Amino acid sequence: MKNNLKKLALFATLSTSLFFVNCSSDSDSDSNTIVSIASDNSEFSSLVAAIERAGLTSTLDGSGNFTVFAPTNAAFASFLNANGFATLNDVPVPLLKEVLLNHVINDEFFSNELSTSYVKTLGKGAASTTNTLSMYVKVTGSAVKLNGVSNVTGADIDASNGVIHKVDAVIGLPTVVSHAVANTDFSTLVTALTASDNITNFVSVLSGTASSPFTVFAPTNAAFTGLLTELGAPSLTSIPVDVRDSVLKYHVVAGANVLSTSLTNNQNVQMLSGSGASNAVTVLLSPARLRDANDRMCNIVATDVQCANGVIHVLDKVLLPGE
Repeated sequence: MKNNLKKLALFATLSTSLFFVNCSSDSDSDSNTIVSIASDNSEFSSLVAAIERAGLTSTLDGSGNFTVFAPTNAAFASFLNANGFATLNDVPVPLLKEVLLNHVINDEFFSNELSTSYVKTLGKGAASTTNTLSMYVKVTGSAVKLNGVSNVTGADIDASNGVIHKVDAVIGLPTVVSHAVANTDFSTLVTALTASDNITNFVSVLSGTASSPFTVFAPTNAAFTGLLTELGAPSLTSIPVDVRDSVLKYHVVAGANVLSTSLTNNQNVQMLSGSGASNAVTVLLSPARLRDANDRMCNIVATDVQCANGVIHVLDKVLLPGE
């Protein structure tokens, strides 16, 4: 059932330039579902066609409290063109279904309830059958951006089974790389991964499926700043390229989507940088930490950011492999 206080707060802040007005009576409010609202708006005709083709009509027309980020017709046209599809009918149904579910949260969030954070969508990638895909919501003032690619252009379209926010781009299934790019707190990591002199093409490896799924322990910008201070290095580019390559690989596990619930105390985890003790880290719990090959400790400050080809855990310190 709707929260009446939430509705009163919404009605007090409505802007007529952004919201649809529901003129139906209370007696027919149950027909004012997400699907029926979208069906009545010509700007969402591609979305409605996609929902029908993916077999999701009964889900989004049924009971529940959903948040749907609804791409416009123009957004779908751009998505089809970018991915080499002539029409919606050319998109494989399993892919279309997961892309659409990646726009749905199984909870109701009006715009004033959104904050900069990760939220869980209903979409699934190939990496995990249990952990649904994460979405990075970035709120700056009144602006809301999703996974770094899609902007909310019309908010708080109230439905009987949730709320719709209009968006200007289809949100594709996120990879480890695209999730890192979306979050500005990983900008230094992205700079390191995309450096032109890298030995390993990290973007290609971590965007692909050849060695996936991946478990990536991702240091924040502050973690990299601390590393440069620790090493007395003026910048990342001053670190020898072979050392930088090994350090970056030392944050990646290939062939496993290791969720936080699967980590155990004193567990040894072999990293992509190589074999042996010098390329392993030790997991310590309560609190969750990692000990690298140099007996340096770092905290795991966020977990289980699920991508289509792996999972990200966030670190407050850069790990260093042994020699």
